[in-house]
Amino acid sequence: MAPIDPDPYVRGILSGHRRMIAKTMTLIESSLKEHQQAAFRVMEKILPHTGKSIRLGVTGVPGVGKSTFIENLGVYLADQGHKVAVLAVDPSSRRSGGSILGDKTRMEKLSAHENAFIRPSPAGETLGGVAAKTREIMLVCEAAGFDVILVETVGVGQSETSVASMVDFFLVLMIAGAGDELQGIKKGVLEMADGIAINKADGENLPAVEKAKTDLETALHFIRPETPTWSPPVLTCSSVNEGGTKKVWDMVLDHHQKFKATGEFMQRRKHQSLDWMWTLVEAGLRKRFHNNKIINEKIPAVSEQVENEKISPSAAADMLLSYL
Repeated sequence: MAPIDPDPYVRGILSGHRRMIAKTMTLIESSLKEHQQAAFRVMEKILPHTGKSIRLGVTGVPGVGKSTFIENLGVYLADQGHKVAVLAVDPSSRRSGGSILGDKTRMEKLSAHENAFIRPSPAGETLGGVAAKTREIMLVCEAAGFDVILVETVGVGQSETSVASMVDFFLVLMIAGAGDELQGIKKGVLEMADGIAINKADGENLPAVEKAKTDLETALHFIRPETPTWSPPVLTCSSVNEGGTKKVWDMVLDHHQKFKATGEFMQRRKHQSLDWMWTLVEAGLRKRFHNNKIINEKIPAVSEQVENEKISPSAAADMLLSYL
């Protein structure tokens, strides 16, 4: 079989051809070896055209209104002339591998906007539910001229850590009036946040929102900021009012300008690239381990020894790794 020519993909991406952008993303997400090799060649060629966007990660517990928030903010930015790409990561069923890719139906207004592009990705086997190929897809969007990338997490497990390590600004979305405002939000997530926005600040909910804002500001006093340049603010916003998320974007721009001025923006990007490399190395080693014929032959006997306490798990792991 002849190798796939990467040039039509590259030309399509750089000219902003929607169908070719989507085809490239499908190529990147494929597990077929020839597709992966073609995707590597495409990525190499588009790399010089990437890096010029603002990458914003949005997380929050289920029911916080992430999709409504992203649509409101996305439409506002698209109307301003920004080219907005939304990478929405859906939970996949571990049993069937299925995924409810419903974000396009949840963001009807944004998906119809000429300046927007929505790409739902099944989370697959990646820890915490962040799509394994989200970073590569982000670069494709940047090469295609999208200057704002919004990454939505599933809001469970370790997905927050994964998304925080690939964006310029990590936003934690919260709601008030649902009991304890800090319930379900781990301290670790607040430590990673560059900013917090309390959603649904409208109507009868306003008093509860103001109380939640005060509580969160108090909680943040006990968390040491990552850098003297920035202390994460707590804002309130409404995803149902037109322009109701504008001040969140103003906060993101303020952070962007300050980090650019100190050089921390580029430092963060460089650190993220290295982090990405090691993540891929670990994933590659795991794949090679499971595809190794000798190891597969040894696993049943070694597993039996561990189960019968003939050998310790650490010694068994070391033994299996020695065959790699």
